Amino acid sequence: MAPPNSSVKVVQVCKVAPHPGSSASATPDHYSLPLSFFDIRWLRFAPVQRLYFYETLSSSSTASILEKLKASLSLTLQHFLPLAGNLTWPQHSLKPILAYAKGDAVSLTVAESDADFDCLSSNYGLLDSQEYHPLVPQLEVSHERAAVMAFQITIFPNRGFSIGTSMHHAVFDGKTITWFPKSWAHICKHDEELGLLPDELKPFFDRTVIDDKAGLGELFSNQYQTMDGPNNRSLMFWDLPSPPDSIRGTFELSGSLIQTLGERVRTTVKTGSYDTIPPHLSTFSLACAYAWVCLVKAQETKAEETQLVFAVDGRSRLVPPVPATYFGNCCVGCSAVAETKALLGKDGLVVAISAIDEAIKRVDADGVLNGAENWVSTLCTVLRDRVISIAGSCGFGVYETDFGWGKPKKVDLVSIDGVGSISLSDTKNDDGGFEVGLVLGKHCMETFSSLFAKGLENL
Repeated sequence: MAPPNSSVKVVQVCKVAPHPGSSASATPDHYSLPLSFFDIRWLRFAPVQRLYFYETLSSSSTASILEKLKASLSLTLQHFLPLAGNLTWPQHSLKPILAYAKGDAVSLTVAESDADFDCLSSNYGLLDSQEYHPLVPQLEVSHERAAVMAFQITIFPNRGFSIGTSMHHAVFDGKTITWFPKSWAHICKHDEELGLLPDELKPFFDRTVIDDKAGLGELFSNQYQTMDGPNNRSLMFWDLPSPPDSIRGTFELSGSLIQTLGERVRTTVKTGSYDTIPPHLSTFSLACAYAWVCLVKAQETKAEETQLVFAVDGRSRLVPPVPATYFGNCCVGCSAVAETKALLGKDGLVVAISAIDEAIKRVDADGVLNGAENWVSTLCTVLRDRVISIAGSCGFGVYETDFGWGKPKKVDLVSIDGVGSISLSDTKNDDGGFEVGLVLGKHCMETFSSLFAKGLENL
């Protein structure tokens, strides 16, 4: 267990506005962006917070690092103008909107810490779940207005720095939450003077590509308004505190271990009573299945059935599909259900893989919007019952976020401690593996850690 985070001192809180741009592409005075029903579903969900740790050479001065990060952030915001604005819900509007007005800017906190940088940025050992909280910013929010994103740069003298991000889930999905920092990093490293982005990082904001003939946007808005009283247009987040005495842990599944897991599944299918190998035997499904089985065992689940909720990208699955660069929420939830007894058995990994495969097949067969009218109520149930869920993906490439000082030493999803999710990401080794992150009670975490390691040793 790491020692307590001894001190984080705020040095400066400033606002970074979008760079005004050239006369040919001057920043408009006003910009309004409607929310789609994909967005509104997450209206009062707690912000997604992530931490990036970077080591720096002793020759890199703090002043030059901060100057470079601030300048490139301003240039990046030129491409993401709505993100400098605020969410509001005017009385005349049926749905919340994202509005930018000239003068709006993003909050950037600069802090210093004398905590153990190596301990906080290590993938080995466990941390108190509260250790990261002083390193991530809070979004400014009231009943009438909510900021879209905020950043915090924390300097660890002579060792490195961290960048903490806080993103409003009604504006970002898993793909886009990592997209903006990667764009910021690209400009910081490559095009600080011009502020140019490659085509794959240029956002597409047009909401008209999301067809809402069923009126889901108004339905979800009405559902939120009826929560806690009539005409409740509050934009305050749901309070989802982490359990007391909870522990944060990160575990690695290397690419070679993922491959071995896949071989084990194929062997089990061939020698068992299973008809076929699930077609969705991807690295993602293998990582999800292994973490799911270990967690069910660690939690000593008593329920007859166990559920795992995860998301798939809807951009290519919608009819017609939307552009791959569409910036906003466009994910669809999948629910894998399996008998707990079967998950705990000798073929538990195959059972989990099969359940995940069935969940994906249902979405592809029934259409991504099947049952969409129940999305908000389902989300409330998942949060209330703390259903096991997956946050993140190896495909987001968080370790590719290089601002010019090299790849991150560590990236962690801080906000999972409020929802009980399992976080997944790529690894800094770039070997096709996964990092698995959890926040659990001390006893449960110790059990999970033991099960996770022993299961891999026995492959």
